[in-house]
Amino acid sequence: MTISLDRLRRCSIAVDLGAARTRVYLRRTGLVVDEPSVAAVNTRTGGLIAVGALAERMMGRTPDHIRVVRPVSGGRVVDIAMAQRMLRFLVGNKVRRAWRRKPLLSAAVCVPHDADPLAERAAVETLTGLGARRVELVDTLIAAAVGCGLPVERPEATMIVVCGAATTQVAVLSLGSIVAAEQVAVGGETIDHALVQHMRNEHALMLPSQAVRPLHLALSRTGAAADDTEVHGPEVHGRDVATGLARSVQIDIEGIRAVVQTPLTGVLDAVGTVLRRCPPDLVADLAERGIMLAGGSAGLPGFDDLLREATGMPLHIAEHPDTCAVEGLGAMIEGSVRPVVLDPLAS
Repeated sequence: MTISLDRLRRCSIAVDLGAARTRVYLRRTGLVVDEPSVAAVNTRTGGLIAVGALAERMMGRTPDHIRVVRPVSGGRVVDIAMAQRMLRFLVGNKVRRAWRRKPLLSAAVCVPHDADPLAERAAVETLTGLGARRVELVDTLIAAAVGCGLPVERPEATMIVVCGAATTQVAVLSLGSIVAAEQVAVGGETIDHALVQHMRNEHALMLPSQAVRPLHLALSRTGAAADDTEVHGPEVHGRDVATGLARSVQIDIEGIRAVVQTPLTGVLDAVGTVLRRCPPDLVADLAERGIMLAGGSAGLPGFDDLLREATGMPLHIAEHPDTCAVEGLGAMIEGSVRPVVLDPLAS
């Protein structure tokens, strides 16, 4: 995928369609939409009931005739029509007011590094259905690196790990391009699923989706503790598998920590694979610069320590890891990213 900064500067809108959240950046305005990628539909009438945060709160609480869907999975649009309806609802009023005098001419959208032609076409059709005359595709890894402030245009190595809801992408960049990249199906949803399965197997308790977040917070607090004093885990509420009644369990922090770290070993394998594909000179650069951690799931408890211990490299977490991709894409359409210029040798 080749990125033309000249064409990107003609774009008026930048979109990051993530599996967890949808973000929209408007030129000369900034970030105007940051909502969950969720929509609630009435199956009897086909009408759209809610999108974004309101639809997310409906998950697991709807009657049979209301279906809560996610039109984006793993950074790929899996339901074009629903993604268009969701985006139209999210950006409609805000974008119309901003573009009252200037119609939508072109748009830029993030796509995963290994996106196949069908996934790219789905992203293009989603935005053209909203009125975009031209759609520019930008690799999520490059957009996130720019959003983190990494010097991707220089002839030196920068490494970024983008942790999403469904996948984690690892890449080494130099001279504005990707030297080596790898993607694994491990993300925030994988960790949540592992925690739910652990509570079911160990405590015969079915957890609601809202009960996973307190477990993440408890792990973060204990991981940051400076002493070795005993820290009790929080009580979580759920449904007993056998009786179906409501029941509460106090979790074991160490057991939960082991559950979280097990899926993350797949990310370590991806980091090792990317490093083995890189020239020695670039790997030497990384030994000093370290790894940048970005993405909505970058704050997974213990993830940064696990990467730091496994690689022996410095690890940095982006200042705003969840919005790095859309902010980088916004910087490109604003024209604040310098192009890579290689002057030919004089003959």
